[in-house]
Parts: sequence; C-alpha cells; structure tokens
Amino acid sequence: MRRQIQINTHISAKYNQELESLKHSVLTMGGVIEQQLINTLTALKENAPSLAERVALNDNRVDSMEAQVEQECMRVIAKRNPTAGDLRLVMTISKTATDLERIGDEIERVAKLVTKNKIPDSELVMSGILEIGNRIVSMMRASFDAFARQDDKAAILAYQQDNEIDRLYKKVLEHTAQEIQSAPADIYLWMEVLWAVRAFERMGDRCKNMCEYVIYLTYGRDLNSASMKKTVKKLLK
Repeated sequence: MRRQIQINTHISAKYNQELESLKHSVLTMGGVIEQQLINTLTALKENAPSLAERVALNDNRVDSMEAQVEQECMRVIAKRNPTAGDLRLVMTISKTATDLERIGDEIERVAKLVTKNKIPDSELVMSGILEIGNRIVSMMRASFDAFARQDDKAAILAYQQDNEIDRLYKKVLEHTAQEIQSAPADIYLWMEVLWAVRAFERMGDRCKNMCEYVIYLTYGRDLNSASMKKTVKKLLK
C-alpha cells in the first residue's frame, strides 16, 4: 500500500503557500534539468554544436535557480522555524535542489563532447551512450514524479532503475576499452568520452539520492536502514 505524507495544514495560509511554492520551484528546476539532458542527447545524436553550446550557456540559469531555492529554504527556516514533517520537507527540497544543480554540471560535461568535437567514432559506444542517456531521462522523470506525489513506492521503483543504468555503464566502458586497445594513439579523445560516460553514471546516483530523500520525508528513516529494508520488501510485494 502506497504511503504519502502531505504538507500540514497550518493556521497561516501564507505558510502553506510558502511550502507549496518551494515544492513548485524545485520541480520547475527539475523540468529545466530534464530539458537540458534531452537537448544534450539530441546534440550528441545529430552532432549539433549550437544546441550543445546552448546547453552549456543555460547551466548558469540552473545555478541561479538552485541559489534561489536555497535562499528561500533558509528564509522559511528562519521565519517559520518548521518542525517534524515540515522541516523534513524543507530539507528535502534543499538537498534535491543541490543534486539537480550537480546533475546540471554533469550534463554540461557531456555537452562538451559536441562543442569540443569529441563525439566518439564508434557506433557501439555512441549507441550505448545514448541508451544510458535515455535511461537517465526515464529515471529522472520517475524521481520527480515520486517527489511531486511524495510516493514512497514510486521512489523505490525509480531508485531501482539505477541497476540497469550501472549495467549499461559497464558495457560502454568495455566497448571503450576495446577502442583504446585498437587505437592507442587516440587515447586522449577516448578519455574525454570516458569522462562523459562517467557523468551519466553520476546522474543516476544523484537521482537515487532524490529517491532516498522522498523515503526520508515519508518515514523519517534512511532507505538503507534495517527497518526500512523490511518496509521496502513489503511495499514491493
């Protein structure tokens, strides 16, 4: 059975609005990040430097959004002195904004493969990279949805999507290693590719973090605690 935790109803309608506004702000930031990733994958697939450059330039917007969310979280804490579920919500929003900003940095790193003309000349590697990227988009959307609905089961299912991403990551590493062995003179180009592939893997880890925050918000416990592991098993039956 899915468990949710709702924003408390407060005497101050303004306080309710502030908490809802915080949620909306971080979800808006998530939407921008998702589009950044989609644009980057398109730039990779079509070898479109201008689109990749736009992604890099737009990262400043992501940084500004993260700073604004952090500032608003601190203001709510100072003004409202939130407790229990409200405090967990504010901290979840703050941590989620930080992870989103870091995902933005990783996306920019991938986009630079295009702007620096470092797209790998290997169909196997490129198809693997694009597949990982599409999996990240799917996991990201599932993580945002779990946060928006504060849905514990959805968060766990999104969290588990990283297993497939890790599998694909290892597969691309193997293909890249083969390319390096066959053309060692191009090792510097392939190192750029490896950094980009690693960036995708880190995006998956950041999405996992967001899922863990939803679990903590709902239960007040860490996803990897012994008691939560039992709860997870029950949820997934």
